[in-house]
Amino acid sequence: MGIRIGEISYTNILPMFYYMDRDMLLEQGCSFIPAIPSELNSRMANGTIDVGGISSFSYGEHIHDYEILPDLSVSSPDAVGSIFLFSKKPIEQLSGEKIALTSSSATSVNLLKIILQEFYHQSVSYTVEEPDYLGMMERYSAALLIGDDAIMAKRHGNAHSFTYDLGEIWRKETGFPMTYAVFAVRKNIARREPDLLKEVMNQFQISKKRCQDDHYEEMIQFIQSKFNGSTQFWMSYFDGLNHDLTDTHVRGLLYYYRLAYQMGLLDHQVNRLEIWHPDSTRQSVSLGGSE
Repeated sequence: MGIRIGEISYTNILPMFYYMDRDMLLEQGCSFIPAIPSELNSRMANGTIDVGGISSFSYGEHIHDYEILPDLSVSSPDAVGSIFLFSKKPIEQLSGEKIALTSSSATSVNLLKIILQEFYHQSVSYTVEEPDYLGMMERYSAALLIGDDAIMAKRHGNAHSFTYDLGEIWRKETGFPMTYAVFAVRKNIARREPDLLKEVMNQFQISKKRCQDDHYEEMIQFIQSKFNGSTQFWMSYFDGLNHDLTDTHVRGLLYYYRLAYQMGLLDHQVNRLEIWHPDSTRQSVSLGGSE
């Protein structure tokens, strides 16, 4: 029956797709479905997409329906360079203000809520808007943008004094890397198509490794044809990203889920991640008592 692969057009996830052997996967019955992050999240949940790089928050919401493909993510050990809060005021002075949230995100929206409430003790109100930097900043005191929308807004400058990188704040406050997206598969698909899923996973891994081995050079040339930007800018951007999923990533992600649950953003606790393996044995990683 094949596997429906959700594909986000953002540059931060491109290393897993750039060198994929699409023709081979298409011949085996796979299909590629373009989607923005929020759409991919909802289509994974309703079963019209089978596998993809979904928001980490969405995985936490649907943990009983999904498993995670190993060693794949969109993460940053520190500043991420593509998830920014643009603000007319210092972040410590936002209480009582209205903040625009991009409609494209789940992980970053809830990360901002955690940061403002737990780390800066700010009481604000939120409105979800289409990602439009100028329109957001005209109507709100601050705006959250992610991905290429955030990169373009930051690169073209702004008349507002304060720009905050959420990955940098998370690292400073917790000591953990932040994992924004994981590659998840619906459990029923993992059971039905284990051999084809293994091939899809291998293609993600092969593409990621080739990009890393050639220092993203060919991929950056492709990105520049769409978004411009200097080679140095894009090299620095990808140097700040990480696409692995180590034990440290998992501990940081479980801590994020713990805070989200404590704030009522998640209605259940997430104490482990279920990692899929080709032999179909299920591995879980539990949150330690020291976190």
